Amino acid sequence: MNDVLMHTYPPQTVTFVRGQGTELFDDTGKRYLDFLAGIAVVGLGHSHPAVADAISEQSRILLHVSNLFGTTIGPEVAATLDRLIATTPGRVFFCNSGAEANECAIKLARKWGGHGRFAVVSAYGSFHGRTLATLHATGQPQKHEAFQPLPEGFRHVPWLDIDAVDAAVDPTSVAAVLLEPVQGEGGVMPATTEYFQAVRRLCDERNVLFMVDEVQTGLGRTGRWFGFQHFGVQPDVITMAKALGNGVPIGACWARAEVADAFEPGDHATTFGGQPLATSAARAVLAVMEEEDVPARAVAAGARLTKALEAVDGVTAVRGLGLLLAAELSAPIAKQVAADALTAGLVVNAVNDRALRLAPPLLVTDDEVDEAVAILATVLQAQPVAPEGRR
Repeated sequence: MNDVLMHTYPPQTVTFVRGQGTELFDDTGKRYLDFLAGIAVVGLGHSHPAVADAISEQSRILLHVSNLFGTTIGPEVAATLDRLIATTPGRVFFCNSGAEANECAIKLARKWGGHGRFAVVSAYGSFHGRTLATLHATGQPQKHEAFQPLPEGFRHVPWLDIDAVDAAVDPTSVAAVLLEPVQGEGGVMPATTEYFQAVRRLCDERNVLFMVDEVQTGLGRTGRWFGFQHFGVQPDVITMAKALGNGVPIGACWARAEVADAFEPGDHATTFGGQPLATSAARAVLAVMEEEDVPARAVAAGARLTKALEAVDGVTAVRGLGLLLAAELSAPIAKQVAADALTAGLVVNAVNDRALRLAPPLLVTDDEVDEAVAILATVLQAQPVAPEGRR
């Protein structure tokens, strides 16, 4: 049956048919521990009952009417996000994905910047989406070549190099700087307080927007509600998706009110964005996240996972924030280790030749952390390239 799908992904070796919490089950009934969570999407785990109930109930009430008319749930979700984000009032645009959230941010920056100020500065190693504009914002030139010419107006600088940002931000042509608090696809590379605060100061001095992509890091993943909150700054624009719907497609772009007001009716839109089914899922997700205090849970579980990984032969370092972590390996065997871990019943992925990304559900238990690390240790021990010792 996979022959009817476009070949945009590698051949899939496992077909999952059911999930519960941190567990997945394939079409043979085999159990797996999911320490990728759909790439940081199912923050509450698979089939969370509160989310399932919300979707089921809403499906019997109202699914969609378009944004030509009002609905009641979207504004409630937007108000919750504004409360979790802001030290200043903001407004929210709902969409369907992280790429769409970043498209909204890019268009908003151009409208806010006015004629002549349109460029967006982002970092090498970043990932901002697969649309033509967000692909060019993504600082991975190898992904650009097949799709040239890409839209103009994007500049890239080395990660964590404030001097490079300084040189790139020409206030006569640049409208915004777009950064991730942790570069997930770039190898799980966290920003620093000094870097984010220096970018904030530079943007203030030159009247340029500081936009933060929280698609992977937002909603408790890093141990704060949003990753930028580790660094003592307030961005002008924040994008999110992934965990907001716990698997139901929904994204959002938040901007402080005076920036958001650059948009006028007709400037931006989406057919499905903010529809009742998606926002009912998001409302349930946010309620459970607050009740469970998922940022605190991410801190505790992340510390346990980090300590356990650091003791594994073949792991030379662990980096990241909260429950968005990378285990750096002593040899360039990450892809093989990820494949062997899957065979052994553990879902992780290789973000480069030496690093494994681990992003389990935020409600992961201590026993599940210990089981996952034990599987990974066994897999590493069996690799033909001998580990070079412990960190």
